[in-house]
Amino acid sequence: MSTTPGDSDSTAPYAGFEGEVGRIFSTSKPAWPPRPTAPEGAPNIIVMLADDLGFADLGCYGSEIDTPELDALAADGVRYTNFHVNPMCSPTRASMLTGLNHHLAGMGHVAHSDPGFPGYAHEIRDDAVTMAELFRDNGWASLMVGKWHLCKDSSLSEAGPRNSWPLQKGFERYYGILDGFTNFHQPHRLYEDNHHINVDQYPDDYYFTDDLTDQAIKMIDEVRSSHPAKPFFLYYSHGAVHAPLQAKQQDMDKYRGAYDAGWDQIRAQRFARQKELGVIAPDTVLPPRNTEELHAVSPWDELSDLQRQTFARYMEIFAGMVDSVDQSVGRLREHLQALGEWENTIIVFTSDNGGSREGQEDGTSQYFRTLLVQTGIDTLEDVEVDHARLDLMGGPQTLPHYPMGWAMASNTPFRLYKINTHQGGHQVPFIVHWPAGLEGSSEAEQLAGGQGEIRTQYQHITDLLPTLAELTGLEIPTQKHGQPVPEPAGESFAASLTDARSDSTHRQQYYEMIGHRGMYRDGWSAVSLRIPQRPFADAGWELHNLAEDPTEAHDLSERHPQRLAELQEAFEQAAWANQVFPLDEGNFVKMIEKPPWEDEFVADVRLRPGLPTLERWRALQLINFRSFDVCVELDYSTGDEGMLFAHGDQGGGYAMYVEGGRLFFVFNAYGEMTVVDAGELSVGTKEIVLAMKTEPGWLWSAKIVCDGTEVGSAHGLPVLMAMAPFEGIDVGIDRRSPVSWEIYEKHGPFPYRGTLHAATFKPGELAPDAAVKFLDFLKEAGTRFE
Repeated sequence: MSTTPGDSDSTAPYAGFEGEVGRIFSTSKPAWPPRPTAPEGAPNIIVMLADDLGFADLGCYGSEIDTPELDALAADGVRYTNFHVNPMCSPTRASMLTGLNHHLAGMGHVAHSDPGFPGYAHEIRDDAVTMAELFRDNGWASLMVGKWHLCKDSSLSEAGPRNSWPLQKGFERYYGILDGFTNFHQPHRLYEDNHHINVDQYPDDYYFTDDLTDQAIKMIDEVRSSHPAKPFFLYYSHGAVHAPLQAKQQDMDKYRGAYDAGWDQIRAQRFARQKELGVIAPDTVLPPRNTEELHAVSPWDELSDLQRQTFARYMEIFAGMVDSVDQSVGRLREHLQALGEWENTIIVFTSDNGGSREGQEDGTSQYFRTLLVQTGIDTLEDVEVDHARLDLMGGPQTLPHYPMGWAMASNTPFRLYKINTHQGGHQVPFIVHWPAGLEGSSEAEQLAGGQGEIRTQYQHITDLLPTLAELTGLEIPTQKHGQPVPEPAGESFAASLTDARSDSTHRQQYYEMIGHRGMYRDGWSAVSLRIPQRPFADAGWELHNLAEDPTEAHDLSERHPQRLAELQEAFEQAAWANQVFPLDEGNFVKMIEKPPWEDEFVADVRLRPGLPTLERWRALQLINFRSFDVCVELDYSTGDEGMLFAHGDQGGGYAMYVEGGRLFFVFNAYGEMTVVDAGELSVGTKEIVLAMKTEPGWLWSAKIVCDGTEVGSAHGLPVLMAMAPFEGIDVGIDRRSPVSWEIYEKHGPFPYRGTLHAATFKPGELAPDAAVKFLDFLKEAGTRFE
């Protein structure tokens, strides 16, 4: 490097510069820092992750559901039949993106708690290298659409922190939901890149899956129009088929009557077809109907006509959602073919866990109701109420979930469901498709032997990152920001794409979810099914030789006690090494424990009309298990009307509005409506107060006061919980999914016309039976479960 003679200090700013610097450009030699560039001919990559899709839910894995696009991927690619994930959504996503076991990545459970332990931080650890970072830093455009679910609830608002949002974890573009689920017709809160999107009202034909596909195509087009050759990595994370079960009308109608025969027959039919397809061995045993405590499925023939009719409708909707996922694959294929990109695009399709048992024994037309059952409250579940909503199911007014009998059928031929460490919780479909690779090239070691083939090697979701790295010729960094990264759990299985006789690269794997435990090693599995709030020692362990008994039909624990003991010890060692402890004893301590700084959110908030919706978790802190007041400031004149405030949606909430000169309060108790007509408003009214007071039994009473005079009341309103209200607070409008469908049909979001200054939400005293008051008691009682 040349510099001005005699001026040694002038070299300092140019330290590390490889060119030569003179006084003018004409006498200087330029040099540019290296730019991340993918290898020549590098493939595009699409990883598509379905949500709560069971092993048997695709046509190419035995389903009657019409999935021609995914079936074609399997026919032209490689289908794995012994592929495993973690038995819940956030944990699988964390492992997939980092190659780490989910507790070690910080995601021991779904990201809806913050109990203060590293395995349950519920955000991806900072020193992990993500799939998005790997491809971005090596010259790929890094794109994502869909469900994130990898940051804690308290980080969802515009205040952040955003450290575990998609763009902070390596993605350059993002569109979707940060939460774990949403209303498919009227999503509660959409995000683009690093901010949420303000939406007052969705078109009547809006559907979330279609929107995600539109956005994915748009991002691909933007990359290709901006650069002629830069490859892209797209993570398409479906919200489907997670509850609420909602589908387009034509997709539901396609399956009308298809499930009248019930889950027992559908399960048997899928099992037979799986044998025909070769995705299970001819001598595989179909276990009996699930009969385990808290997981038992009733025989279809023993259900009432009303139950059968209602339950069949749930599955029709579910099938329509799976069909829609398949359609999204077709739309992407057609677009990539039009761009000339299809042949050199690696597509991976899988699911985040097995079929979900969250619908419990009877299913529900309102998802938040069935989540309450998991807290021990089952008084709100009513099949007759659900049956009365039959014609509404699948649309925006209901939030259904199917009974766990259908989850059993989804997971055919395996036992149990999502959250369980038995095979039904984590053995899922897995398809790899790459025309340019699978059809061979000039390199002898290309994947020509893999067309349309089935692979039976045991592999795990932590293996995907190293596999994609090997296929694209990349090395996963061993350091990040100058510090060593955690030891990866997975190994590449790229060799098995070429060679069906290749050995599994994943010899052992632990499983743990809310106290259920499992340990796999070299074809053998030890697994426990735990009942909450019972001693862990009482959760008996089963032992299975999966090589001979892949459906866990025969417990060998008494015949091979030494092997069982070895696997139990292996689990213990893996648990300590991966931040699994402490285990969840099932008394809700994990969900109740929270960091002290969350108390900052329990403070008065004054919200003006025109502000964006106050985010749902932030809004919930103002009312959660406590009394609260809402004080509305206005100057009422004749003819003024509209929504004063609204908190919630069709799943549950409350609102106050003026219509025809009269004041109304409406309360949505998971679909059961209470409407209070508080009478005519006097001209000049300045203040309206809604006073919500807690009562024993997790109830609220409501009192409505206008300028100091009580004008209305209601009693016995159930305290909203289990994530309801799922939409935040609006003032002067009820955006997106409304609290009251009747008002929405008449007025849409019903923006207030008149002088409305603000609504102030004032959190009051905790309910006498608020769980947080009993935390110490629960901890003391919980010691007996250890």
